[in-house]
Amino acid sequence: MAGRPVWITSMFLPQHKRHAQKTTKYVELIIVADNREFQKQGKDVDKVKQRLAEIANYVDKFYRALNIRVALVGLEVWSDSDKCPVTQDPFTTLHEFLDWRKVKLLPQKPHDNAQLISGVYFQGTTIGMAPIMSMCTVEQSGGIVMDHSENPLGAAVTLAHELGHNFGMNHDTPERGCGCRMTVDRGGCIMTPSTGYPFPTVFSTCSKKDLAASLEKGVGMCLYNMPEVKVLYGGQKCGNGYVEEGEECDCGEPEECMNPCCNATTCTLKGGAVCAHGQCCEDCKLKVAGTLCRESSNSCDLPEFCTGANPHCPANVYLHDGHACHTVEGYCYNGICQTHEQQCITLWGPGAKPAPGICFERVNSAGDPYGNCGKDSKGSFAKCDARDAKCGKIQCQGGANRPVIGTNAVSIETNIPLQEGGRILCRGTHVYLGDDMPDPGLVLAGTKCGNGMVCLNRQCQNVSVFDVHECSGKCSGRGVCNNKNNCHCEAHWAPPFCEKSGFGGSIDSGPMRLAADSMVITVAILVALVSLLVATLIVFLKRKSLLRLLFTNKKSTLEKLRSVEVNRPNSPIRTQSMYRPTPQRKAPPKPSGAIFLSLQDFEKPSPPQKPLPADPLGRSSRMGHSVTAGGVRIPGTGPLPIPIPTVPRPPPTIPLPSRSVVHDRNHRSLFTFSFF
Repeated sequence: MAGRPVWITSMFLPQHKRHAQKTTKYVELIIVADNREFQKQGKDVDKVKQRLAEIANYVDKFYRALNIRVALVGLEVWSDSDKCPVTQDPFTTLHEFLDWRKVKLLPQKPHDNAQLISGVYFQGTTIGMAPIMSMCTVEQSGGIVMDHSENPLGAAVTLAHELGHNFGMNHDTPERGCGCRMTVDRGGCIMTPSTGYPFPTVFSTCSKKDLAASLEKGVGMCLYNMPEVKVLYGGQKCGNGYVEEGEECDCGEPEECMNPCCNATTCTLKGGAVCAHGQCCEDCKLKVAGTLCRESSNSCDLPEFCTGANPHCPANVYLHDGHACHTVEGYCYNGICQTHEQQCITLWGPGAKPAPGICFERVNSAGDPYGNCGKDSKGSFAKCDARDAKCGKIQCQGGANRPVIGTNAVSIETNIPLQEGGRILCRGTHVYLGDDMPDPGLVLAGTKCGNGMVCLNRQCQNVSVFDVHECSGKCSGRGVCNNKNNCHCEAHWAPPFCEKSGFGGSIDSGPMRLAADSMVITVAILVALVSLLVATLIVFLKRKSLLRLLFTNKKSTLEKLRSVEVNRPNSPIRTQSMYRPTPQRKAPPKPSGAIFLSLQDFEKPSPPQKPLPADPLGRSSRMGHSVTAGGVRIPGTGPLPIPIPTVPRPPPTIPLPSRSVVHDRNHRSLFTFSFF
C-alpha cells in the first residue's frame, strides 16, 4: 500500500486555489481519419490531411476565446484498413477507439487528446460522442466525430463540441438559462444539443462556467505546457502564436497582437526586451530562478518554478499514479484524488456520501442499465463480480432529492433488506446527458475500491500496477515520485535522487523558491553579522574614550585633594571669598598661614530665608566681628559669606579604574579605580 506523503503538504501545497483560467492551456491534439473517410476524400492522403488540418485550425480559433490553444501535433490516415473496429454503433466505436489510443497510439506518440474523424454514418441522430470530464486521462481523453458536411467547418464544430465534453462542458439546454451572444438564426452556441446551418462558432456562459468548475477540480492537468514547435503540424509561420525556429516571439497576427514586447510583423523582440511570452516573463524581463509560476491545485499536484533561463513555466507535473492522497482516503490518479464521496457530491450535491458496500454488490450484479460494470465489446451491459462491485455504478446516500447534474437524470432507489432486520436505502442514478456522452454515473477510474486497491477498466486492481513504490525507492526517502518517474525532492535536497543538499523540487519542476530565499537569507545573515561587528567596535571605541576622559577627570580631582590640609589643630578655618573684584569693591587680602577650603568644589548656598538670631554671648563683639544681614564682617574687609562646614564628598557614581589607589599625605586610601 502506498505510503502517505505527509511532508508534501507543508512544503509544496499552496494555500490558495490555482487561477487556472488566467493561464493559457495547450491541447496537444492528434486527429485520426478512418478508412471510410480516406475513401470519401477520393483516397487522396494529402487531401485528407489538408482537410483535417483545416478542421484543427477552426477548433483552435474557437477555443482561443477561452484562453485555450488547440495545437495539432499529429495526423494519421488509415489508408489501408481501420486499426480498430469502426461501426455504426457510436458506443462501440468510441470504446474501441479509446482502447486503441491507450494501447497503441499513446505509447508511440505522446499527446493530450485524440479524435477520430469517421466517414461512417452513426446510428440515430448521433454525429459525435465523447466521455465527459476526461481530458488528459489515459483511458478516455478522446472522442469520435462523424464528417457530416462537405464544409470542414461542420466537422470542426462537432469536434469542438466533443472536446468540450472532455473538458467537462454540458449541453446548453433551455432549463439552464445559458447566455449566448449568437442568436439561433446565426448559429447559436457550440454546446447546444443539436446543430445545423449556420454552424455555431462561440461558447455560452454555461460552457464557460462548466469549464472553470472542471479546471478547479483538476481536469486537464496535462495542458499547462507549451507543445514542442518541432512537432506542430503545418510548418512554420509568423503569426500562428507559436515561437518557432528563427522567431524570437510570436503574438499572432498584427491586428490581434497586444504584446508590448513583440513586433508582430517580424516576430522579433522590441528594443530592450529579453522575452515576450510566458509566466516567467514580466515587463519583458525574465523572472528570477525559483519564482513560483504555477501553484499546485490539490494534494496530488506539484508546484512549478521559473528556471531563470526560460520565459515559460515548466510543464505541469503531479504525483505518480498510486500515491496516497493526503487529505482523504484515496489514491492519486492523473493528478486528481478520486473518491466515491466526491462523485456522490457531484451527482447529489452537498451532504451526499457513498452507500455501504452491500449496495454496490447487490445493484451492480444485475448487469442492466441501472447496475453494471459498463459495456462489453458487444455493447451489452456487463455484470460486476463481487470483487469489482465498487467500480460499477456509483451508489450513494443523502444529498438532494434528485441528481443535481444534467436535466434528464433518473434517480434509482433500491431498498435492501438486512438479515438482522431493517433496510438500507441505496441511491443510484442514470444520467442521460445526450446521445454523444456515456453515462457519468459509473465510478471513475483511479477511485479507491479497497485497501491498496483502485478501479481500472471497471476492475478493482492492486495499486501496485502503478509501480509507485519502485519509483519512490530511488528518492532516498527525501522525496516523492512525479508522473514523469522523477523524484520531486523535499526542501534542502537536490534532484535527481534527493541524496545531496540543494534547493528541492525536481528536474521537471525547476528549483523551488527556497533557492532564491536561501541566498537572500544568507546575505541577510552576513549583513547582520557585519553590522553587529561594526556596532560592537563602535561601542568599544566610545567606551574606551569615555574611560580615558573619566580617568583624566579623576586624576585632576585627586591632585586638588592632595593640596588640601585636613584636620590641622588650633587652626581657625577661614573661608576664601570668591567674590570677584569690581571697581566698587576690592577683593579681601588673603590671610597668611591659614588653610583655605576652596568653594569651587561646592555650590554657593542660598541666602537665609529668615533674619539671623541675635548674638546672645556677644561673641562677635568680643572677637571684633559684627553680624550683618549679609554675613560676618571682619574688620578691614567687606562682608564675607557665612562659613560653610566641610562635607564629605559622596562616592563617585561611575566605577573608577582598578589597581590605581591614591593615598593622601597620611597614607589613607582615598579612591580606588576599576576598569571595565
